[in-house]
Amino acid sequence: MTGGRFSLALAVAAALAVPAAAQPAQPTAKALYLLKCSGCHRADGQGAVQAGVPPFPGFVGALASDPAGRTYMLHVPGVMGSGLGNPDLARVMNYLLDTWSAVPADRIPRFTSQEVERLRAVPVNDVVNYRRGVVARLRKSGAPVAEYPWP
Repeated sequence: MTGGRFSLALAVAAALAVPAAAQPAQPTAKALYLLKCSGCHRADGQGAVQAGVPPFPGFVGALASDPAGRTYMLHVPGVMGSGLGNPDLARVMNYLLDTWSAVPADRIPRFTSQEVERLRAVPVNDVVNYRRGVVARLRKSGAPVAEYPWP
């Protein structure tokens, strides 16, 4: 092999040694939760009730079992301002359910990117008032509801 051909062969071999999809690995749903949500809800999902941030364990499943609760979840200020796209938000919402829901998984639909897109488009002008309505209805039905520092 001549010097030029050897160099070309070496360059081709080096290129082939690099994986074709040499893209950065997609962060896990847990990593996204830790980066985008744990500042308020904490790494353990316990939130800070005194600051108006509810805990997830024991409560998030009931919220996600309710259509209006699902809409509320996607309009929480931290979710709206997270900068995450619909597919990543769906993954994070499912992470919440997988990690802290007391409701059996077969009784809660998984969030999909399409549902996230649809629910984010629902106008919710006053998220606190919207949450009050969801919480009141869930409480009336006997579903577990996290305590909030304001009614």
